[in-house]
Amino acid sequence: MIKVAPSILSADFTRIYDAIKMLEKVGADYIHCDVMDGTFVPNITFGQNMIRDLRKQTSLVLDVHLMVQAPERFVESFAQAGADIITVHEEASVHLDRTLQMIRSTGKKCGVALNPHTPLCVLENVLELVDMVLLMSVNPGFGGQSLIPYVLKKSAALKQMITTRGLDIDIQMDGGIYPHNAKQVIDAGVNVLVAGNAVFSADDPAEVIASMKLSK
Repeated sequence: MIKVAPSILSADFTRIYDAIKMLEKVGADYIHCDVMDGTFVPNITFGQNMIRDLRKQTSLVLDVHLMVQAPERFVESFAQAGADIITVHEEASVHLDRTLQMIRSTGKKCGVALNPHTPLCVLENVLELVDMVLLMSVNPGFGGQSLIPYVLKKSAALKQMITTRGLDIDIQMDGGIYPHNAKQVIDAGVNVLVAGNAVFSADDPAEVIASMKLSK
């Protein structure tokens, strides 16, 4: 099943309640929450309080993407705030195995993210620990960028790795995904599409989400 996870990074934060209610109505599966610290990536967004407030207002899955250095410092607090999925970057966690085990211990779904240049071989020993792999298809930190084409080959290789091991793991992709390229992304093995500008700048967000889900 193809799922769409609009990123609230593209929403108007002065109207965040309206934004999440809109996402509930138009068929979003997850709310993708990009947490940035200004160190691991060159931008600062929001933290645990935002997740806690979102949790009060919606039953949609809160898909929390920690783009922060040493994410293990924040796993417990984001779990307590109401995250359903917690994804950390391989590049940001020195002891990735320990961090993934920490997420698992909170009872939340566990994800690992890779920047565009990071090879799949870094997942060799931890793939069995995760529920989802997030492949960044742009260099993280800002919305509105174009998808980097070589990440599609990377996704196809990851899909083969997962299939060969007989695992049930979602592949999520984030960055530059729109209706016009959603089929390419899905054909490369991705089943969770993060879309920010494509949804929030659309005249008809429901049509955008539906078209992405039908792009297979």
